[in-house]
Amino acid sequence: MLSKLKTTALASLLMTGTAMANPYADYEGTTLVVNFPAHPHYNAVMQILPEFTKETGIEVEVDQLPYLKMRERQTLELGQDEGEYDLIAYVVFSKADYVYADQLENLAKYFMNPKLSDPAYDSDDLIDGYVYNIGFAGGNKGYLEGKTGSLFGIPYGSETSVLGYRKDIFEKHGLDVPETYDDLLELACQIPELEPGMGGVASRAASGHHASHAFLLHLAPLGGRIFDDAWNPTMNSAEGVAAAEALKKIVDCGPEGATNFGFGEALGAFLSGDTAMFLDTTVVSGQTLDPKRAAPEVLGNVGWALHPMGTRRGSQTGGFGIGIPANAENKEAAFLLMQWLTSKQGDKLVALAGGNPSRFSTHEDAEVNAKFPHMATFGEALKHADPDWRPIIPVWGKINADLGTTLSKVLTEDLDIQEALDGVAERTRAVMEEAGYYTWQ
Repeated sequence: MLSKLKTTALASLLMTGTAMANPYADYEGTTLVVNFPAHPHYNAVMQILPEFTKETGIEVEVDQLPYLKMRERQTLELGQDEGEYDLIAYVVFSKADYVYADQLENLAKYFMNPKLSDPAYDSDDLIDGYVYNIGFAGGNKGYLEGKTGSLFGIPYGSETSVLGYRKDIFEKHGLDVPETYDDLLELACQIPELEPGMGGVASRAASGHHASHAFLLHLAPLGGRIFDDAWNPTMNSAEGVAAAEALKKIVDCGPEGATNFGFGEALGAFLSGDTAMFLDTTVVSGQTLDPKRAAPEVLGNVGWALHPMGTRRGSQTGGFGIGIPANAENKEAAFLLMQWLTSKQGDKLVALAGGNPSRFSTHEDAEVNAKFPHMATFGEALKHADPDWRPIIPVWGKINADLGTTLSKVLTEDLDIQEALDGVAERTRAVMEEAGYYTWQ
């Protein structure tokens, strides 16, 4: 009888231990409502969400919207006392707005909670530049890492700038893949001579944020910044002039109509075979393998290399992060979903589904690289992703619009570059003065 009691007690203890070992048990049956963009990475996320529900018992409903509509909907929902969303995806500019308005949860208390925080999460494996760029607020400059910073989101869908190039064109003419900006700019104008009718590099250039984005793409690796540490505008420095000159040379040696290219037009020119190179985000890699998007001569014939080096490595930081709204109903369950998606397991699953991983280990994974051979190169590029390649401050939108409009005139009307950037710097100083950035000087 005693032996039977001991056996029963042991079985009961084991059952209790098993129940306690399931961190999702208290949330089984919860339905989370999340807001994600219509974007290749989040299309891949949709494929792996059923695995999360199978593993945890937590249901997930996704409101997937085009980016601008998503942003509008989030602005509406996050301003309510009780919001509809438990988890949202956002771009870095939204981070500044949401944190400043106290609309995103500080994640510290969730990672401190032993019932919620997975000890195997390995945050050091997350790509550093993206954690700071998409997740931190209150640190250096108010938007970077630093002793006063806090974590409000986790990168999920990390992108950086890489160089795509036509392997067949390079092999045909015995060309080396450009390692430096000098190499890149020389090839940009050499390609049209070697292949009449083909542009060198496809680039954004259209008036507004497209031209500004393209300028910033060159500014960081060429050693420049928009501001110095005292918020003095420095886009008109020698490095800024060099970045604008690089952009102008690329556009001048690009395909027909290049001055009007937005992101879609630049990518389209590369996918259709009108240019030999494309310097922009990693997110387009899947489209070069898609017969519905890439021309036959381009399909499967694209190589990838690091963003060329200027005075330093400095590729862009783009993509999305995920965070918990301050007015969410199911915050703890939302954290469990966030943690699962960005874990080593979730990151690998989304990579195999065609998404953009946010961990170094995923980029190095043998199975991921067997399916997508470019991942190792992208992982190396992400080591150089610059979280400060553009300032994440509330007045940046106004400054960015002025910069983009002015650069477009440089490209289309041959404005003097130094004079044009001096004008932007002067107007930027006025914007910063009005916003209070010189109060403590």
